[in-house]
Amino acid sequence: MSLHILHVLDHSIPLHSGYTFRTRAILEQQRVLGWKTSHITSSKQKATASLEEDVDGLHFYRTPQPSGLMARLPALNQLAGIDVLAKRLEQVACEIKPDILHAHSPALNGMAALRVGRKLNIPVVYEVRAFWEDAAVDHGTSREGGLRYRATHALETYVLKQANAITTICEGLRADIVGRGISNDKVTVIPNAVDLERFVIGGTPDPQLVDTHGLTGKRVLGFIGSFYAYEGLPLLLQALPGILMKMPDVRILLVGGGPQETHLKQLVNELAIADKVIFTGRVPHSEVQRYYDMVDILVYPRLSMRLTELVTPLKPLEAMAQGRLLIASDVGGHHELIRHGETGMLFRADNVEALTDTAVDLLAHCEQWAELREKARRFVEMERNWPVSVERYRNVYSLARAAVAGR
Repeated sequence: MSLHILHVLDHSIPLHSGYTFRTRAILEQQRVLGWKTSHITSSKQKATASLEEDVDGLHFYRTPQPSGLMARLPALNQLAGIDVLAKRLEQVACEIKPDILHAHSPALNGMAALRVGRKLNIPVVYEVRAFWEDAAVDHGTSREGGLRYRATHALETYVLKQANAITTICEGLRADIVGRGISNDKVTVIPNAVDLERFVIGGTPDPQLVDTHGLTGKRVLGFIGSFYAYEGLPLLLQALPGILMKMPDVRILLVGGGPQETHLKQLVNELAIADKVIFTGRVPHSEVQRYYDMVDILVYPRLSMRLTELVTPLKPLEAMAQGRLLIASDVGGHHELIRHGETGMLFRADNVEALTDTAVDLLAHCEQWAELREKARRFVEMERNWPVSVERYRNVYSLARAAVAGR
């Protein structure tokens, strides 16, 4: 099946996020399958030099910023964003004539795609990567059950009902979608995965980098990513004093930055562990592997909330692809990825003592490490690689085209 898919995106590379990395992997693998892909981003991409841009061998159509009174008013600025994206999307679709409009979260992109798809009679696939109303709760820009939350929830449900086919990244999100009255047959899970060729097994630490950060002769618990509240990083810091009582050579390495950074540094001082925690700040993407190589055990202490119970993260998969040891909270999103005692260790979410005990136990039983690493890598090789995941789009696109043809 030769196809031309126009992907409608919130943002893309050169910006770095789990969203952009998943997108790039999908596009690259779809091209391997022989499909043509085109790509347009919403105005959330922010300032770009022109309305078209080439990045890493991919050509992107950009959307200008909305203007006028609506663009300056709360809530109405979201409608202005839909309008300007729909206008730009129609221009591009008329020019390149795609077979499918594939809109990715949030629902604002789905609304623009539905508007254009109906007008031009193009099938619309909507991909749910997370429910953005839940992310807004964590970021403090919305309150669960509040007016904005309910409006966003309703908009999401509308797009789900109107789209010709739906994909999502995990079973937790699929269950929520079906619970909104959507037919189970309309929803396909296309899980997060990794490009195995991009991850090296058994990388060794750079002695100079280790020494620079004062980690020579230390055992390292680490987190590499964005410091959002839902990641639960204060829990890891609060567990450290208890770990140090039994294992004084342990250190924590935090690589990245984000909204919680100031709070985390304040907490380190309050706990009197400033000399035991290293904040590197954000590092260039090309350097991230060197920091992974310094970590003995990666820790993902996500808090239990609607967002984390429903959504599977990408970072643990990247760790497993490298054969890394990992400890994670037992939220629903982690349960879909990690088999306790086989591919990693899970601890009771939101519980400092449980994290402390799990970390101490794993550090004390290094004879288990080789088997955990091997099984983690094997899980990714067999179930969570991009060729396996992206192949599932074939049936999704067929379903969407059949739905339009049958109207």
